[in-house]
Amino acid sequence: MSSQTTTGTLLVCCPDRKGLVAALSGLLYNHGANILQAQQHTDTTEKIFFQRIHFDLAELDISRSELDDLLRIECGRYEMRWRISYSDPPKRIAIFVSKFEHCFYDLLLRHRLGELPCELALVISNHPDLESGAAQFGVPYHVFPITKQNKAEQEKKEIELLQRENIDLIVMARYMQVLSDDFLATFPDRIINIHHSFLPAFIGAKPYHQAYERGVKLIGATAHYATSDLDEGPIISQKVVPCSHRDTIKDLVRKGRDVERVALAEAVRWSLEDRIIVHGRRTTVF
Repeated sequence: MSSQTTTGTLLVCCPDRKGLVAALSGLLYNHGANILQAQQHTDTTEKIFFQRIHFDLAELDISRSELDDLLRIECGRYEMRWRISYSDPPKRIAIFVSKFEHCFYDLLLRHRLGELPCELALVISNHPDLESGAAQFGVPYHVFPITKQNKAEQEKKEIELLQRENIDLIVMARYMQVLSDDFLATFPDRIINIHHSFLPAFIGAKPYHQAYERGVKLIGATAHYATSDLDEGPIISQKVVPCSHRDTIKDLVRKGRDVERVALAEAVRWSLEDRIIVHGRRTTVF
């Protein structure tokens, strides 16, 4: 048994059937785990069961590897897709940025204030513009200039750096590059992007201009997992703000910056707290 008091979080997804809650809670209880939170949801349309169990390991009477082995057996019995994580060591994240600074600085500040339980390991950018900002917060900043000619080579170097630094989560804080399929496949469901519209409306470039042309009365921002389908990955968090005919494009951009920051920070925090289960094109967020 570990001498350190820590917590674990178990996420599961499987076809719905009787006995699922009892099977997992009973296994944890029988080995000394104290369940702090247990949340479940059943999609009655697809008949899929989702659950998040957050538990204290202070009195766990087996090792983590032994617990993993028991969960593998029990989850296999019920055809569960499962993932377990622990509060130590903290997750390591990398922020990808270009020249837009509002989401970047917001994440740096929230991390300093203790709102994001993680290690902010490094920043990757295709421009040097925000290096001084990263330096103010003591975060290593790496520049990989991207062109059509060197994109594959530069992404390979980025992947090598991320793997060497044991990065758990990548956050695209208005990073103005489309990641290749190879890059995305290397980090499935581990790359969060912020898109400056209320998806699925206004996919692609200049969504605020598109919103202005349509005369919408709400604009928004969407934090989602990056996939090979541009701006169509599973949605994690969305925020909106009212607008009117009086708003110019500049006004929409200004208003949008606020909801972009909030939606992205929320999605990052939920990921760090292991509250998200991806199922197909959708997410369940506990």
